[in-house]
Amino acid sequence: MPGREIVISLEGKVLETIQLTDHLISIVPTDKLDWNPQLSPLQRPPVPIGHLLGHLLDCAAGFCAVFQAAYSSQLADFALLRAMPVNHSTSPENARKHLKIYKEHIARGFQICRDADLSRRIPTVFVGEGETLLTLLLGNLEHLLNHKYQLFFYLKLAGVPVASNDLYNWRGTSETQSAS
Repeated sequence: MPGREIVISLEGKVLETIQLTDHLISIVPTDKLDWNPQLSPLQRPPVPIGHLLGHLLDCAAGFCAVFQAAYSSQLADFALLRAMPVNHSTSPENARKHLKIYKEHIARGFQICRDADLSRRIPTVFVGEGETLLTLLLGNLEHLLNHKYQLFFYLKLAGVPVASNDLYNWRGTSETQSAS
């Protein structure tokens, strides 16, 4: 679709990352929600897996906040998402249910976005003069990718059998179909 080529590519990567995150959440054993890696006693302990699941919801909510700021008149209902809890310990089932809601809203945000919009500056709490919509979306993607990997790493350390195809969508290989 003319004027949306970049947006469509970005949307594909964001939704793929959410799908892979959902997959990782689906293999979290419920008896591991309080588990966290044991580090040196001199370091602050990492958050348990259950809390990480709640933080992954915050990562997804970030995309919705960006779209709501960019298209407030068209996506006024996105403000209602702020009532959904994030950054709390939650079960895999609850995390997946809420991640699905965020994913649907993120897809709606991308549907109204055009390539020309990506250079528009959106004021933020941190940068009053604003940052480009593209910068904000990429920042949220980076945040989600980092915590998706954190969950993968936690699962590996906790003894859950995970492999690279749980983390990445291998393009052009037979593993692409199995990771979908």
